[in-house]
Amino acid sequence: MSEERRARIERVTKETKITGTVNLDGGGHYQVATGIGFLDHMMEQLSRHSLIDLDLSAQGDLHIDFHHTTEDCGYVVGEAVAQALGDRTGITRYGHALIPMDETLTRVALDLSNRPFVVWKVDFSRPKLGDFDTELFREWFHAFAQAAGATLHVETLYGENNHHIAESCFKGLARALRQAVEIDPRKADAVPSTKGTLSGGLT
Repeated sequence: MSEERRARIERVTKETKITGTVNLDGGGHYQVATGIGFLDHMMEQLSRHSLIDLDLSAQGDLHIDFHHTTEDCGYVVGEAVAQALGDRTGITRYGHALIPMDETLTRVALDLSNRPFVVWKVDFSRPKLGDFDTELFREWFHAFAQAAGATLHVETLYGENNHHIAESCFKGLARALRQAVEIDPRKADAVPSTKGTLSGGLT
């Protein structure tokens, strides 16, 4: 790798202050502190299974709820990935994963197309996991895809345990990302599109 694919993003609003750093060519090392225990756990899984190094620090209005911090963490991680990808020359672009976790099976498909789009077919049987609202998982994935410029399909084919369902979604994204950001040795000097660019539009 001639150039390091790293990025650092800082997002400051009246609701959150978040700093995120990624290294796409890392070893899955992480340092995460969002103030939300379950979100920390998911970000650690994302880093470990994608082999993307991740430093993520967040301060948010948790006295209100977890919504702003969760969503904005998705934006920061996604934007950092997008910035680290640069013009996306040489990447494999596509990735997919089928993740079993005990009784749960989740499928994730990803295209780093620079055209944000999400299909989310994941149902939870409970409104909360501990203190965490399960509806916020969808918000994190939407924010990530929007900022990363990713077409992302996430579908839990079956499952009962809500923890397993959530974790399989993040592990699936991690494994799909691991494939998609890899440099294709057969076309390391070319953008993987017949248009010659991944700057948006149909590519």
